[in-house]
Amino acid sequence: MLKHGILGLLNYKEMSGYEIMVVFRDSLNFFWQAQTSQIYRELQNLKKCGWVTDVTVPQQGKPDKNIFSVTEAGKLELKRWLSDDSMEPNKNPLLMRTFFRGELPLEENIRFFQAVQAYSIRFLKEMEKPPVSASFYAKEINEPEQAIYWGMTIEYGMMYMDMLRRWSETCITRLEKLTKEHSGD
Repeated sequence: MLKHGILGLLNYKEMSGYEIMVVFRDSLNFFWQAQTSQIYRELQNLKKCGWVTDVTVPQQGKPDKNIFSVTEAGKLELKRWLSDDSMEPNKNPLLMRTFFRGELPLEENIRFFQAVQAYSIRFLKEMEKPPVSASFYAKEINEPEQAIYWGMTIEYGMMYMDMLRRWSETCITRLEKLTKEHSGD
């Protein structure tokens, strides 16, 4: 899916690998994380598929940079992917771990859910940034109607993280109650 994220970004405008990484960090990172090395590796794969091209731009005092742009074939692939209404299989590592957590001590499981809760709270605080980024990028590419879809994505992320925060709270409460029952309180 990273390849489609990169194609989507390049569909808006040409960018260097570094610029793609910055846009990922500022906008897509709250729901799809990618390391710099993954982005550069995927750019090379996209180039091999003929979905992007690049032009080397010489720079003074710095290494030359490659500016990537999406090809017509890349635009077709992006539209094909966007038009595919099939859902990805439901694979959730968090739920898989939760299902089998009975193998671990209660105290360790409480710490686990406290970490999930802390993560969701931190994430919700971080998510206050994307709306600013969405409006910035909407102006940057001069297509404000795109920001509507970015906003929907941000709302989903915020609702999901709020649900995760509430769910982890519930799990902690249940486990703390179980701990008290085991200790005889």
